[in-house]
Formats: sequence, C-alpha cells, structure tokens
Amino acid sequence: MADLRPEDKLDPAGLTVPVPPGHRSNSRLERVLRSGRFAVTAELNPPDSANPEDVYEAARPLSEVADAINATDASGANCHMSSLGICSLLARVGYGSVFQISCRDRNRIAIQGDVLGAAVIGVSNILCLTGDGVGVGDQPGAKPVFDFDAISLLRTLRTMRDDGMFLSGRKITSPPKIFLGAAENPCIPPFETRADRLAKKVEAGAEFIQTNYIYDVDLFKRFMDRVRDMGLHERVFILAGVGPLASARAAKWMRTNVPGIHVPDAIIERLEGAEKQGLEGKKICIELIQKIREIAGVSGVHVMAYRREELVSEIISESGVLEGRHASDRRRRRAARATSG
Repeated sequence: MADLRPEDKLDPAGLTVPVPPGHRSNSRLERVLRSGRFAVTAELNPPDSANPEDVYEAARPLSEVADAINATDASGANCHMSSLGICSLLARVGYGSVFQISCRDRNRIAIQGDVLGAAVIGVSNILCLTGDGVGVGDQPGAKPVFDFDAISLLRTLRTMRDDGMFLSGRKITSPPKIFLGAAENPCIPPFETRADRLAKKVEAGAEFIQTNYIYDVDLFKRFMDRVRDMGLHERVFILAGVGPLASARAAKWMRTNVPGIHVPDAIIERLEGAEKQGLEGKKICIELIQKIREIAGVSGVHVMAYRREELVSEIISESGVLEGRHASDRRRRRAARATSG
C-alpha cells in the first residue's frame, strides 16, 4: 500500500501492537488520516465466486495506491461474495480493508457477532450503511431486516468499542479496536440539510465519511462550506467519492436513474465532444480529484469504478495525490504481491 511508514507496520491481525495515543484502532487508514496525510481509499467489487484468487487479482492494483480497500456488502441488494469474507482474505496478506455493513440483511445479534469476528482477524475499519432496499436488487423476494439504520449501527459499535458491552449489557472481555465510518451524499436535495444529516452521524460515532460520487464540484464546495461553518471538519475525516464516466450515455443514465448523482451538463457535453469518451472520462476523474484536494476540510478521496480496479489504480497514480509516497513502499508492495500470488 502507499507510503507505508515503519510505525504503520502491524502483525497480520493487528492484535499485538498497542493502539497509538489518540487512536481508536491499529488501522493504517486511521494513522494516515490522523497524521494529516491525504488519504486514498478504493472499492473492490466482490466477485461471484468462491475462488480467493479472484479477490487477490482485483485487490493487487488497488493495494499499490490505496490506504484501505472497501469490500462492498451486497451493494444494490445484489448477492456477491460477502464483505467479511473479502476482508478476511485481504487481512491474510496485510492489505488494509474497510468492512462494509449493510443493515438490510442482518439483525443486531448477527451484526455484533460479525464485528467481533472481523476484529479478531485484524479488520479495523467499518463503514456503517443502512443499505439499499431489496426491491432494487436481483432477488426482490428476499425478506429485508433493517433492524438498525446507519445511525443506530454507529451507536451500537461505539458502545461495543468504548463501553465494552453488547446491546444486552453483557460485557465484552476484549472490545474490538475499530475505526468507525459512514457514508454521506452531498448531492441529494434539499442540499441545505445534508450537513445536518452528517452531524447526526458524527454524533452517533462516525470518525470518517466516504461520500457518494461527486461530479459537481461547486455543489460539493457549498456542502463543505456548511460543514466548516458547523465545525464538522474538525470532528470527522471526509473522503470525497469520485469515479470515471465511461461515456456520455453512461453519464446521462446515471444522472437519470441513480438517486443523488448529479452530473453537470458541462461534463456530458465534454464527453460527447471527445473522440475517445472513456479516456476523457478518466481525465475528468483525475481533474476532479485534483480540484477536490484543494477544498478545505477534505481529508482524502474514495475512488470507485465497478470491476475496473486497474483503471482506478491508474487514476489515483496519475492524479498526483500520492507523489512522494511510493518510494518508501516498493519493497512492501512486492512482498504483498508475492504473498497473495
């Protein structure tokens, strides 16, 4: 992974290294963020497979550029390899991961058990999500659970970590060392209330935030203005979500069919005028990263492209956000490749 400092090195499960002062976990992502470095996370879309090599093949290019790799949890209510299974595989080879938990599919008993199971194998970052409804997925007859929503899940995991207790009040002998995150979408109207929603997640325990796709930088700037006015940028680390658009047609479809995604006309027109729209979409994504990095209060980016991990790696590298971070980590990346190969 990028810029691995000697003090960032952990045993595979992160269980024998003391948590640094002021930290909640042994998470590399937390260390990068609290050190003031610009963090990068990326998304690994789970395979429809039981072969671990399929996970490693997708993770290798991301491991070179990301401080942590998100393992999605049946996103879009579609069934794939579990997030916990992927995080377990990534932990085996020392890759930092983000365990995504959707409240759609499991009740509080299962979730609390999964969190302890994740912690014992060295998974330190958890992203708390309410989850998409089953009606949008490929098995709409499934029974939804929604015992929690994202905010109640955050409160529960904070109780497990800080108070060392299950919701039942029963004591946890060794509480999980976890860094808690949540998602936010600055582009859902009414825009003026999005920062207030973020504040509720911070109060519930969120320590880092990954946003949905940002294509309208001006709209995101207005969101961040409100975030700074409320002092939230001093209480939570915000990673802005970005991703490449494959074509003008894809951009129009996303704008029409994906709630909360606003793609400005100027971007669509630029794609339409490009000879190679996919290449232009990559350039636009790189420019978005560079612009977002300059916004006060932004602590990093979260880069997403469905099952195009090599492209994500290229975008992050070419954006320049990791300049000066690679040289110290070449041996680490070679060792990780050899282990996972």
